[in-house]
Amino acid sequence: MTAPSTIATKFLPAKDQLGLVAVGFSGGQCKSGVDAAPSALIESGLLTDIQETLEYTLYHDGIVHGYAKHLPAPGTDLPLHVAGAKAPMINPISVSNVTHTLCDQVYEHASKGRLVLTLGGDHSIAIGSVSGTAKAIRERHNSEMALIWVDAHADINTPESSGSGNIHGMPVSFLTGITKAPKENPNIFGWIKDEHKVNPSNIVYIGLRDVDIPEKKILKDHGIRAFSMHDIDRYGIGKVMDMALDHINCGPGQEGMPIHLSFDVDALDPYVAPSTGTPVRGGLTLREGDFICEVIHETGYLVAMDLVEVNPALSGDGPESIGAKETIRAGCSLVRCALGECLLDRYCVTDIHNIRLFSAI
Repeated sequence: MTAPSTIATKFLPAKDQLGLVAVGFSGGQCKSGVDAAPSALIESGLLTDIQETLEYTLYHDGIVHGYAKHLPAPGTDLPLHVAGAKAPMINPISVSNVTHTLCDQVYEHASKGRLVLTLGGDHSIAIGSVSGTAKAIRERHNSEMALIWVDAHADINTPESSGSGNIHGMPVSFLTGITKAPKENPNIFGWIKDEHKVNPSNIVYIGLRDVDIPEKKILKDHGIRAFSMHDIDRYGIGKVMDMALDHINCGPGQEGMPIHLSFDVDALDPYVAPSTGTPVRGGLTLREGDFICEVIHETGYLVAMDLVEVNPALSGDGPESIGAKETIRAGCSLVRCALGECLLDRYCVTDIHNIRLFSAI
């Protein structure tokens, strides 16, 4: 049994108010099952842990949203051929409509000063969750926010550079404005305005190990800070987190800024989390993943988190297989750590900005 966090929050009026949006959407990629992840995470007891153990007041409508009324009629969401693209965009209308709606849902919570947790769903949903947080932060604090993207993949392809056309590989390019609404159909992602965007200089990647050649050029051209598994092997996860937070002005002695954490479970090694759509060997251990979440929580700057790409259908014998259960357990652990679960139940970090102090709770 752990206890609620003692960390003071800088950018939220109360540390125990949590808005939850459950997103049962898989249209950003082509493998079925990821839409079942929110239900699986909830059924595993995640919300009970959040409310009873971590003592958050939870604001949740009790729905895993499938967004049926926002989806076009069957057979009408055709692949969009963008000039110069290697492959057409898949399900462009669906992804645009769903993420626009999700943006409004996240904004509704964030504008009231709540920490927002979005359970996906594939990683295309971050177009909606991150943009909703960014808009609210600009209105509430007249400032920009940082985005920490933990993932095996950079997800910063443009429609022109993507080899698959799957939009779950493009969200960061839309969120930064690197990609605009396609001329072929300006209604697709045309809702994304400057208020929804994230400055590339405020983005940090952690855990990369499968980055497309065009994405490497985009990262370099835009000066986006990225820590690959090579960096984690060389420096250790502790030093990498120090460097990551320092880059976004959130380290000890720095001013700090609101942080949106977007965590793709495929950042973890498939040995730990096999039930995901695009697993890549050589990833984070569960402890490294938990540590990332713990350290971000300890800053007091976390304002939103996404957990995405858990797919209970993609392991052995399906949702009841050991691999599926272990992936769900890993996802729940990441969320709990980001919300303040301590490794040692009797102690919790209370100040990381001057000296690390530990007090009994």
